[in-house]
Amino acid sequence: MDKCTLLRFKGYSHTASLFNTDYLNEIPQIELSSTTQSFDHDSVAFKNQRLGKLVEEFVFHQLKHDKSVDWILENIQIQEEQRTIGELDAIYGANGNSFHLEIVYKFYLYDTLKSYSNPLSYWIGPNRKDTLDYKLDKLKTKQFPLLFNKVTQKHLISQNINTANMQQKLCFKAQLFIPYNNSEINIEPLNSKCISGFYVSFNAISTFKKLEFYSPKKLDWLIIPHNNVDWIAYDSAILLIKEHISSKRSPMVWLKYSDTEIKKCFITWW
Repeated sequence: MDKCTLLRFKGYSHTASLFNTDYLNEIPQIELSSTTQSFDHDSVAFKNQRLGKLVEEFVFHQLKHDKSVDWILENIQIQEEQRTIGELDAIYGANGNSFHLEIVYKFYLYDTLKSYSNPLSYWIGPNRKDTLDYKLDKLKTKQFPLLFNKVTQKHLISQNINTANMQQKLCFKAQLFIPYNNSEINIEPLNSKCISGFYVSFNAISTFKKLEFYSPKKLDWLIIPHNNVDWIAYDSAILLIKEHISSKRSPMVWLKYSDTEIKKCFITWW
């Protein structure tokens, strides 16, 4: 495993589950190790260049190295008359039981532009196109019910997989970002360990004009900030950030306060 991939893997593995275990009672969450020491890094290659799919590869990798896991099938496409009706992220066997697992990794910001009746509705994607509400509804109404679809059942039976007593599990990790200088937000029922940084509107970016910046590419959003990157000054950073803002994209940056204090931050277009 190359150094960059290892840093991404460490960032993923240290990301907490979004929900405290007692919240989603109907969908038990899987507990995966946060250590990377047991893996032979030199022999592992992760090739996916989409963040969500890369995280899936990381989860599969951990399952394959779990001594209690007997087997695993990955990304099972369910097709009806040559039309894909859905995909099961993984099915695996462990300790004589079988499990259907769905995997989610998200970046959510706490919305202050609107008011909502449901506390979960405040969490949105950096570009305001993704919401936690939408993802939970999709999990509950589409992704988990897919297992019980007649077409799915027929497909799995053809592979000698019995779904009669199959259990369903969820791996939902997330990094949460709260408004700059607003630490009083109550994020319940979400896990406070998921708070990874803050966000600020591009209109207020001058707040950080004395700091150095680093703009990670999207796969590197997973990484825990460190000092060994090419830092740039505010004047150079703002030119790069403007390119994103003009396209209504909210980039992530690292802000260097000192050699030992580095913060993750989204600069929002809104």
